[in-house]
Amino acid sequence: LRTCGPTMSAFNAWVFLKGLETLRLRMEAHSRSAQDLALWLQQQPQVEQVFYAGLPDHPGHELARRQQRAFGGVLSFTVRGGRQQAWDVIDAVRIMSLTANLGDAKTTIVHPATTTHGRLTPQDRAQAGITDNLIRVAVGLEHVDDLRADLARALAAVR
Repeated sequence: LRTCGPTMSAFNAWVFLKGLETLRLRMEAHSRSAQDLALWLQQQPQVEQVFYAGLPDHPGHELARRQQRAFGGVLSFTVRGGRQQAWDVIDAVRIMSLTANLGDAKTTIVHPATTTHGRLTPQDRAQAGITDNLIRVAVGLEHVDDLRADLARALAAVR
């Protein structure tokens, strides 16, 4: 422990290695579904803006296109309104889990302004683009039709 630092148990190392065997397939699925969901979200009237490097209008799209094969499984979007409308969407989803985890097999949803970035000052959040109406989704391995239906129901709940 003193010379090498903490290490995984043999079982955890084995589980980790087993997960690496399917990482490429999982990342392809995450990316494909996130791209589909981002395009769909852009068409929803309750959504102001979608942030996903796979969208041609994203400021980092060209750089990501040159450096990556796909654009990953994490996207964010702003809903019309403010904090309450964002929480209305988050509270209305049924498939997505409210958690800040990324890269899970299950799709997660989070309100960054009050969770992952909640300790920042309002000025620092604004500078980072973390608005009260921002929602982040880490797309999992569920069928994208189910994710769209879940978000459609949740967006309909926006007051």
